Amino acid sequence: MSDSPLNEYLKAKIMTATPQQLQTMLYDGAIRFCEQARQAMLDKDIPTTHERIVRAQRIVVELSATMNVQANPDLCGRLASLYTYVYRLLVDANIQRDPSKIDEALGLLQHIRETWLMALNKLRQDAAAAGDSRTGAAAQAAGAAGLPGGILSIEG
Repeated sequence: MSDSPLNEYLKAKIMTATPQQLQTMLYDGAIRFCEQARQAMLDKDIPTTHERIVRAQRIVVELSATMNVQANPDLCGRLASLYTYVYRLLVDANIQRDPSKIDEALGLLQHIRETWLMALNKLRQDAAAAGDSRTGAAAQAAGAAGLPGGILSIEG
């Protein structure tokens, strides 16, 4: 069975994305699944709530697992603590059917995403100011700074 044109497009987008774009996609996905879980919870749709929370949890695990700890142990340690807290909030939301837990997790994920985008913008500005036009300069700088970046699985 062949994939739909939308699935083919999404696969191509993922396969051609930079590590920074993949990272942003992970944040966007976690945020989207939290929003969907919250709405499903309010609609009393327990199966959808559970499924969306689990998908958000998987993304949070991916975000935590793909950090370059050797590059910046302090930053990665703080991010790991945040990711663990977000994960725990999602577990509690799922068990307690508490939308306020999703709201808190969602707020943290949105803040982390905005911080990530600000860091990328700063790295691009610094690279441009230094006259570094090599492809991937921002990616190398992000890796050296210990900013997270990893592999996105399109399965599941």
